[in-house]
Amino acid sequence: MHVQEWLDTVPAAAVYAVVGLVIGLESLGIPLPGEIILVSAALLSSQHAGIDPFVLGLCATVGAVVGDSIGYAIGRKGGRPLLAWLGKKFPKHFSEGHIATAEKSFEKWGMWAVFFGRFVALLRIFAGPLAGVLRMPYWKFLVANVLGGIVWAGGTTAVIYYVGVVAESWLKKFSWLGLVAAVLIGLTSMLVLKRKARKAQVAQQEAEPVPAGE
Repeated sequence: MHVQEWLDTVPAAAVYAVVGLVIGLESLGIPLPGEIILVSAALLSSQHAGIDPFVLGLCATVGAVVGDSIGYAIGRKGGRPLLAWLGKKFPKHFSEGHIATAEKSFEKWGMWAVFFGRFVALLRIFAGPLAGVLRMPYWKFLVANVLGGIVWAGGTTAVIYYVGVVAESWLKKFSWLGLVAAVLIGLTSMLVLKRKARKAQVAQQEAEPVPAGE
């Protein structure tokens, strides 16, 4: 079942909880489709009166900030051995190449890597644990974490929600335009056919031989 279809079958409270939980676990360092879940839920909120986009964005933001903070704490405590363990468990996401790329980003950008990492799938998983492993000062991490969570989670929810509303409105207009166009095409076709039929009838009458004596 498609993610959005599945979300549509559960209560609004469960949608909020699932979004917050999945994004939180992804931010903690577990490779889950947090962005897909958020986009699907935000689009659903534009079509479902029972799902408040503000509450949805808030749950997503809280999940992102809390998950990243837990990931930071785990990374700070686990250190390099944690990254090696994650590499064995999730080789596609925590390979040496991925870790090296993330480390270079942190070394170059510092706390901005945490902020902008929200918008990149790879860094979104790494940001919390790697910031802890690299011993980034917690206050810097927290500021970047909170701001990044608000902009990414809240911004994504708002954008997708309004895109869904506009798209639905456009589709409604399009359906009316389609109906009007279909009626006009039908009337035009009927008039054209009648005109052709009339011409054919006249041509046939003119072609008929005139009886002798008339």
